[in-house]
Amino acid sequence: MDGIRWFNPSQPQTLQGAVVLSYFNAFFSLFSVGVLARITGIPGSIIFLALIAQAAGAVGVASERKIGYMVAIGGSSVMTLVDLLVVLDDGIFGLSLIGLMFSAALMTLLLHDQTRSYARIWFR
Repeated sequence: MDGIRWFNPSQPQTLQGAVVLSYFNAFFSLFSVGVLARITGIPGSIIFLALIAQAAGAVGVASERKIGYMVAIGGSSVMTLVDLLVVLDDGIFGLSLIGLMFSAALMTLLLHDQTRSYARIWFR
């Protein structure tokens, strides 16, 4: 099984949820890169690279690669910071809070004990 996988149903639920949520966050945040860059002051290219890292990390996690897991954590960390800055600028009302909740959920799934132990044992 050396091929690329988009989703792996044999992984624990935390990893399955993280993969799906990574795709979801990357896809929907793609439509607001310019707005996020304008609000946070972070260059749009960095936000775009973080979105690409989220999607590539999801593929890496589904394919059980350690580098994919690290890329997913890095991209998700940047996007969580971006969403936090948007909420601090925009207030706690509106869609920005929902984006932060999804980013926080993704980070929770990626850093969960079950996820980390599975990645340590099974990922190459």
